[in-house]
Amino acid sequence: MITGSQRVQTTAAPRRSVIHRPLRAALTAALATVFPAVASAARSATVSAAISAAISAVLLCATLLLAPAAHAAHAIAQYGEPKYPAGFKHFDYVNPDAPKGGTLVLANPSRLTSFDKFNPFTLRGNAAPGLELMFESLAVGSADEVASIYGLLADDIAVAPDGLSVTFRINPRARFSNGDPVTADDVKFSLDTLKSPQAAPQYASIFGEIKRAVVVDPRTVRFEFRERNRELPLLAGSMPVFSRKWGLKADGSRIPFDQLAFEKPIGSGPYLIESYDNGRNITFKRNPDYWGADLPVRVGMNNFDRIVYKLYADATARLEAFKAGEYDVLVEYIARNWVRRDVGKKFDSGELIKRVFPQHNGTGMQGFILNARRPLFQDVRVRKALDLALDFQWLNRQLFYSQYTRIDSYFANTEWQAKGLPSAGELALLEPWRDQLDPAVFGPLPKQPDTDPPGSLRANLLQARDLLQQAGWTYRDGALRNARGEPFRFEILDDSGSAASMEPIIATFTRNLQKLGITATFRVADYAVYQKRLDAFDFDVTTIRMPDVQVPGQEQINRFGSKAADTPGSDNAIGVKSPVVDAVLDALVHAQTREQLTDAAHALDRLLMHGYYVVPHWYSGTHRVAFRRGLAWPKTLPLYYGAEGWITSMWWHEDR
Repeated sequence: MITGSQRVQTTAAPRRSVIHRPLRAALTAALATVFPAVASAARSATVSAAISAAISAVLLCATLLLAPAAHAAHAIAQYGEPKYPAGFKHFDYVNPDAPKGGTLVLANPSRLTSFDKFNPFTLRGNAAPGLELMFESLAVGSADEVASIYGLLADDIAVAPDGLSVTFRINPRARFSNGDPVTADDVKFSLDTLKSPQAAPQYASIFGEIKRAVVVDPRTVRFEFRERNRELPLLAGSMPVFSRKWGLKADGSRIPFDQLAFEKPIGSGPYLIESYDNGRNITFKRNPDYWGADLPVRVGMNNFDRIVYKLYADATARLEAFKAGEYDVLVEYIARNWVRRDVGKKFDSGELIKRVFPQHNGTGMQGFILNARRPLFQDVRVRKALDLALDFQWLNRQLFYSQYTRIDSYFANTEWQAKGLPSAGELALLEPWRDQLDPAVFGPLPKQPDTDPPGSLRANLLQARDLLQQAGWTYRDGALRNARGEPFRFEILDDSGSAASMEPIIATFTRNLQKLGITATFRVADYAVYQKRLDAFDFDVTTIRMPDVQVPGQEQINRFGSKAADTPGSDNAIGVKSPVVDAVLDALVHAQTREQLTDAAHALDRLLMHGYYVVPHWYSGTHRVAFRRGLAWPKTLPLYYGAEGWITSMWWHEDR
């Protein structure tokens, strides 16, 4: 229940990615093709927001910090040297001889069921899936290392010795889809537009530390930073670039950026929009004049002549359409579907094939998000009690066929996950705030409740009851009530596209809550209404997937920073507002060494886990993919990747 298509999925069903839609789209768009992990990770629950991908992408591969030395190069690395030297031919995880041709047909890459715009960078509306195929960035990361970026639109990168700027030289061959050369003015225009009020508010936050872009000459642009931050050169390089002519009318007037709808984007990516139908289907065709096909970072990629997205009304219709042969690939995120429903005659005959592919992505965080803006959830004892009411072991046995592992960190499955007692470096960050922190923060990390013997659900619920009583909630008159006699009740919000997969899980959770006297109701909303409520933080509890990152960075401020908590549509759906968290976030993004970054990430993880803001869900270390016979993929798999982005960028038709 957790993933969608844009995020690097690791749980059981498609969920909304915490990275806001537009930003996801943007960044996703920019790096999706070469950063499948990101793209996929971004599409997560709200693909309409390729944004997740964007950030995800920016994150996944970009959150990396750059080397301090200033020199012009084809690539830069956080530590040591990039894996691939100057003059490399292609990434190791592609097939440079993959045949080109054919059409790849896909279904909704997320819970998106319709679209009403081609602009993935604005807040309002739902962007079409696949727009990441049209946008590129100055540089991209590789999917088999976590701390390097390589030139794409740029053929040369130079970080200033003081770390306060980075300069990119644009490849003279780089062209937009209308044939115009990509210039430094276009790059500056892209940054200025994304930071403006006309773009989704997250962009101003993500790129806020970039003071300005300076046009040095038509082919050279310099990004200047407000202060030294090793992640900023990476973020600058990962920013999606689009033409100044996008939205320009024949008479010279311009359509405001936030009013762009079905005006086709002018990007530099390998695909163009060929056709679309009623906001339900869209076809991309490979640009025959694509400028970058022979670049080392593009060799072996973009092998399909056409990529088609068909959007279905719900998960059941989507699955039946796959079995009927209406599209080619199904990435399955629901364990019981994989075992019980992804079967039939076409699977038996070999026309449809099921494969499990290993991946090494971090898990990100997915779970029941408790909106801390609500008075009901502002007491940490209450939040901890709700965590105790989830019986993961029972769910894993009865519903998930024992295919999942419980998430126990915001950075699980990575080196950034806090463990044991705080290190000396963590204590240096936390000690100044000791009088504002629960003493437990300085002790061991919380362990997720366990109901396997000798543990039991009953023991967990008794502990939860005690915590609730300490917080002023007691059982009387048939319900758990506070001192004013108000009953403890809340709503769990979901959208119609994923309600079917979530319903048995939520039913089990709410039954356990009833034993405590808590009433939780399950509310299903139309996708558009659901998204609007999430953007306005108008919910009690919902399920969200925070896309994983291989190296934490600026995106964490958008997820947990106090300012983001008050910004509609931001990634801080939880509503975390803590000066301690803000201080640790500041240390994280300004870390100058790997050790400093590790200490800050561990301290952040420790604070968040002790805050019990989320009732964590679960993850899997594999991608489950069912596909039509005749599709093929490279023998060497990436290390960090999302299934959907990997498929669109690196698979091919065998019979070509």
